Amino acid sequence: MTDKIDILGQDPKKIEKELGEFLNKKFGGTVKIISPSIQPQQDAITGKTPSKGKKELINFNLKPAELIAYLDQYVVRQDKAKSVLSTKICTHFNRIRHQETSGSDIFKITGNIKSNILLLGPTGIGKTYLIKLIAKKLGVPFVKADATKFSETGYVGGDVEDLIRDLVKEADDDIELAECGIVYVDEIDKIAASPNVIGAQVSRTGVQRALLKPMEETEVDLKVPHDPVSMMQELEAFQRTGKRIQRKVNTANILFILSGAFSGLTDIIKKRLNKQNIGFGSKLVQPHKEIELLKQARAEDLVEYGFESEFIGRIPVRCVLDTLSEADLYAILKMPNNPVILSKKLDFQAYGIAVVFTDTALKTLAQKASIENTGARGLVSVVEEALLLFEEKLPSSKVTQFTVTQKVLDNPETMLKQLLSDDNGKELEREHSQAQIDYKTYITDYIRENWKIFSLRHGLTLSEIRCQMVAQYYTGNVMEIEDAVKQIKHFHDSVKEIEVEVSKSYNLNIVFEEDAIDFIIQQFIDHHATSEEILSKLYKDFYDGFNLIREKTGKNRFFLSKTALIDHETYLNDLIRKEIK
Repeated sequence: MTDKIDILGQDPKKIEKELGEFLNKKFGGTVKIISPSIQPQQDAITGKTPSKGKKELINFNLKPAELIAYLDQYVVRQDKAKSVLSTKICTHFNRIRHQETSGSDIFKITGNIKSNILLLGPTGIGKTYLIKLIAKKLGVPFVKADATKFSETGYVGGDVEDLIRDLVKEADDDIELAECGIVYVDEIDKIAASPNVIGAQVSRTGVQRALLKPMEETEVDLKVPHDPVSMMQELEAFQRTGKRIQRKVNTANILFILSGAFSGLTDIIKKRLNKQNIGFGSKLVQPHKEIELLKQARAEDLVEYGFESEFIGRIPVRCVLDTLSEADLYAILKMPNNPVILSKKLDFQAYGIAVVFTDTALKTLAQKASIENTGARGLVSVVEEALLLFEEKLPSSKVTQFTVTQKVLDNPETMLKQLLSDDNGKELEREHSQAQIDYKTYITDYIRENWKIFSLRHGLTLSEIRCQMVAQYYTGNVMEIEDAVKQIKHFHDSVKEIEVEVSKSYNLNIVFEEDAIDFIIQQFIDHHATSEEILSKLYKDFYDGFNLIREKTGKNRFFLSKTALIDHETYLNDLIRKEIK
């Protein structure tokens, strides 16, 4: 199999034989070729399967303000980055939707201009996290890669076009959906040409040139030369249609987002600014913070940094992210959806240990992380270091509750001994309960402040009592706020389904009042009640009374309040006296 196989120039049986020999030699007969019998029908020219996910994309109608509101639940500060990313990404996909639904493709503008985005800023400030959140919210195919792993086509290393092929895999082989995906390339600053290196720089300028066409518009062939899997796929297509099938991806609507720390770029910017201020009457340049200097970056600075002008020209949108202060790091730890604290809670929950962090402990952790000077990444290492001893010892003990306090951080060994002894059990339990109450109060306030956003997003009116329910469910489980709201909405829908089931099974039309719905939801939360148990209780408590009223008066519609559910006998006696006089 060292020679190239020309799929189109050979008889299919011969190709199948050669591939069989190759597989037999490589896998010893454990892998065989089976001719396809039923496959998804493909277009004989483009090779595109009928789109399963494109309809969802066509219906894309997310507005920038809505995406910003979503990101605000997860990301501290970075208002400029959230604004730029939300606006340009929403516009990009709404424009695709507009073209698809209005048929404006017929009048396509010559020279496709994409709003590819460049993010600049130091490590650990949330560049990758922002993009992942956006991709998750949009539900579009998303691929992330580091620029350092690629090389110019023809050299050893990854091929830039592999990004597009990976996008098709993420789209479950739906080429049309993949053509509307997002490609995120991190550490892009690492492919800037070094001024001190003489000769070809394979993994730098070569990669820049390889990215030029995909970032604008080109056709990427999904077939990889000399790849047995690609050859087999083409063989199957040839056997099925008898025609050549070109499976290609057009990159016109694929959005590229690039990011990097760009260390050293500020020196170039500072040098340019000093040059502009030389001479009589010039103003002296004041010392700038690194971020403020980055915000003044121009295309010429990036070219001097080592990027080709054609490459920079294909990234029209640039955005600088802010560094994180100690207060920002504390705010990150306080956010209900922050992955640092949630991940650590999950670690202990795996051993059956419930963990709660006090406010003073979070402030101390933020202070320590600020000293590390690695942004949000410093939070992870600081939290891991602070709790490693407890994570090692507590799983082997009878401890089921662990409160991370200031004392735990200052004197870990002493506090571990107290936890493992029975002397201070009641005091530690009181401490845990109080910390849990304080945390639930904070979460309730957070949900109350954002109730409109949650209500609109999930189609559930969050009253005061429901805000408390969401907070109770969230603090009792390790999850994001969104998931807690979804669960309360699921409980609410279950109550409505009980109404329908009563009507179908017993021919009774019951309607739960709002306080009754909340009461049943509370049973789901507190006692893990099931719909079947609630249905059985309703039948036992109310069926005979309602049936009697129906036989005597013909009335078949009954409203149940919380009071009725708690004291069904009094409710039924009053109702019977009222209806049957």
